[in-house]
Amino acid sequence: MLLLAIETSCDETAAAVVRDGCRMLSSVVSSQVAIHAEYGGVVPEIASRKHLEMISPVVSQALSEAGVTFDDIEGLVVTRGPGLSGALLVGLSAAKAIAAARRIPYAGVHHIEGHLFATFLEQPVEFPFLALVVSGGHTHLYLVRGFGRYETLGRTRDDAAGEAFDKTAKIMGLEYPGGMRIDHLASQGNPQAVRLPRPLMHDGSLNFSFSGLKTAVMQHLQKHPVVLDTPGAADLCASFQEAVCDVLVSKTKAALELTGCHRLVVAGGVACNSGLRRCMREMVDQSGLELHLPPLALCGDNAAMLAVAGNHYLENGLCSPMTLDVTATWDMDRAGEGKF
Repeated sequence: MLLLAIETSCDETAAAVVRDGCRMLSSVVSSQVAIHAEYGGVVPEIASRKHLEMISPVVSQALSEAGVTFDDIEGLVVTRGPGLSGALLVGLSAAKAIAAARRIPYAGVHHIEGHLFATFLEQPVEFPFLALVVSGGHTHLYLVRGFGRYETLGRTRDDAAGEAFDKTAKIMGLEYPGGMRIDHLASQGNPQAVRLPRPLMHDGSLNFSFSGLKTAVMQHLQKHPVVLDTPGAADLCASFQEAVCDVLVSKTKAALELTGCHRLVVAGGVACNSGLRRCMREMVDQSGLELHLPPLALCGDNAAMLAVAGNHYLENGLCSPMTLDVTATWDMDRAGEGKF
């Protein structure tokens, strides 16, 4: 099935053409990072207006790069939520309009479903598997038994890991978005230089908390100010990144032991982080487990990742109605409810 996928949940306008849920023919992402950098974070109203401006040219580019036209498209998949309501409305409205005009089915799917299955675009993973999704808005552990069959095992109680990276970078005076900048500086620093807490690492749960770690960095800077592009800044970045990775690896390892899963998927924007990728590889090498990481281009928000689950739903006759609305918050345990 040849699908057109559309993603507008936050600050990327994305479209892709994917065949049979596994062969990516094109993937176009228009980022708004430069626009929001002035404000130090995403401004929802600005994001929505930029999506309105870019949705048509991005879709047209995705079709052109795939060498197809609307006449060739057999179905659509679009992010229904979670995300920024105004941003989501742009993508969902575009998908509905195309589906109605072309008289083809469409499916509104969960944004995190896309991240869970992004790695399937390179290599499918046998069910069941454990998934760690780490991004600016999510830090969750899921047991994935199949498409639409998800159980949340652990979640963040406050800041998501990606949010902690960006907030810590802002505290340090690094440019937005700060996650990549911290990763770069961390590669030059000593991760043992600054003693930082590992929140909830030994509390016996599978939940996360990163707000205290961010506060610890702030308190350290009050006592020991650092100058950017110096060894002190690199050491602090390395120590912070190591603390985050230690917690993520520890909780993931506990979840693997609890579930008995032998397959692990790590996905989301923070899956780009070189330190996390290294730590996860070291963990599975010691335990003999399978690790599946999406290519860097598919870790961040994109539309191609949505086509994996979307193709499954549409092939099985699960189409969304024209009355479907966006949902800013949406529990993954209920991802299959109300969208078909």
